[in-house]
Amino acid sequence: MLELLLEPLHYQYMQHAILSSAIVGAVCAFLSAFLMLKGWSLIGDALSHSVVPGVAGAYALGLPYSVGAFIAGFLASIGIALLRSLSHLKEDAIIGFIFTTFFAAGLLLISLNPTSINIEGIIFGSILTVSQSDLMQMLIIAGVSFVLLTLLWKDLMLVFFDETQASSVGLSPTILKIVFFTILSACTVASLQTVGAILVIAMVITPGATAYLLTDRFGLLLIIAITLGFVTSALGAYLSYYLNGATGGTIVLLQTVIFLGAFVFAPKYGVLANRKNARHQASADKTKTHTHNTVTPGEV
Repeated sequence: MLELLLEPLHYQYMQHAILSSAIVGAVCAFLSAFLMLKGWSLIGDALSHSVVPGVAGAYALGLPYSVGAFIAGFLASIGIALLRSLSHLKEDAIIGFIFTTFFAAGLLLISLNPTSINIEGIIFGSILTVSQSDLMQMLIIAGVSFVLLTLLWKDLMLVFFDETQASSVGLSPTILKIVFFTILSACTVASLQTVGAILVIAMVITPGATAYLLTDRFGLLLIIAITLGFVTSALGAYLSYYLNGATGGTIVLLQTVIFLGAFVFAPKYGVLANRKNARHQASADKTKTHTHNTVTPGEV
């Protein structure tokens, strides 16, 4: 039995897959807490689609696709921030405009300059083909991102909660947002091989959304989200070996199952807790009304 459980760890490609998934999952979960706080969940979707022209351009120029993907993702995130600050358009319209424009540009580049681009690998991920150099790249991206987020999380929290207050204490919301978007772009690129461009949106939403249901304290929310991202990503990659299925799909579905569990059973914000609170409130209102309408003998 033990031999069967340890079987995936005997293969180097599975060791790389589990480790890289856990690393990327933890950092994306860190980011997801801030995206949930600000209501920017769809920005992850925009960035995941926006990397396509960067990938196509990098292949055309003979550069590593991660370089082009990062530049495209960074430009897309800056574009979203600029349009948001310079126009009165709603954020969902801006995000939709940016990611469809970049995605269309990527498809055009690919059609004009057909190369050996593995589009399926970019869109759906190819975690089982992660090489030693890919793993080192992920470790560097994740390490730098994690250090920056750990050092700046309080400043970012203040900026995301109240930009006016952040400015009054000497912080620069614009610079901090650029730093955050740079980290988000880098982590989106790192996630491409893990779950692909389509499912990366789940990596930067689900852990934060789950933690949001479990606590009101942002510091604790960060810890819960990071733990969920790390564990579910590693476990999802591990289980995909036995399921003989897509690693990215397994990771995201595992995170979804945990989210649904929190959605139903969370002690304060779960469905069952809300129903219980509603019943208590209705009972209290009924008792209050009954007491108010009761006439005592001295009042007759």
